[in-house]
Amino acid sequence: MEPITTFAGKAVALPIDNVDTDQVIPAKYLKVTDKSGLAEGLFTVWRYLPDGTPNPDFALNRPEAAGATVLVAGRNFGCGSSREHAPWALAGYGFKAIISPYFADIFRGNALKIGLLPVTVDEETYHELLSHIEEDPETSVTIDLAAQQVILPGGRAVSFPIDNFARHCLLNGIDQLGFLMQQDEDICSYEAASPITLNTHL
Repeated sequence: MEPITTFAGKAVALPIDNVDTDQVIPAKYLKVTDKSGLAEGLFTVWRYLPDGTPNPDFALNRPEAAGATVLVAGRNFGCGSSREHAPWALAGYGFKAIISPYFADIFRGNALKIGLLPVTVDEETYHELLSHIEEDPETSVTIDLAAQQVILPGGRAVSFPIDNFARHCLLNGIDQLGFLMQQDEDICSYEAASPITLNTHL
């Protein structure tokens, strides 16, 4: 994974509460075992009309949403099934972070594992962001992971919580396996000093 420190990105709003993982990526896209092509299925029920053409009224299809890397989502985002394909699809589409007043726990964990940053903010900050985006579709927000802050348009900084281990991995651009591999020297030293004793008594 690429390290995440501080980045700024255009924000797009999807102020719908209780968006579940089936709405993020329908079950028909779960047949694959890699991430390729999943972005095409992101929000597919909303992004496309019955005839397969893009829905011009959907937030991500509007011209001003082009290039957005921060999704401002409604409360309880990512609820429902535990499918890992949901954060894969969001990251594949180009999102680096999702801002919401509340995330479903399993979704948040799955997102952190692949470098998609779930940022939890209070209701006041959430509605302030929605207002900024409504007034200016080019609204950009800055996310400083090291300081655990979101910097809103105008400069107001808002702190957000994140698990310390996940934060360490994201700042260093490693996943859980990468973290373990970094401990290889210590693991080998421990094993060398602690020989395995086999129990020969049956």
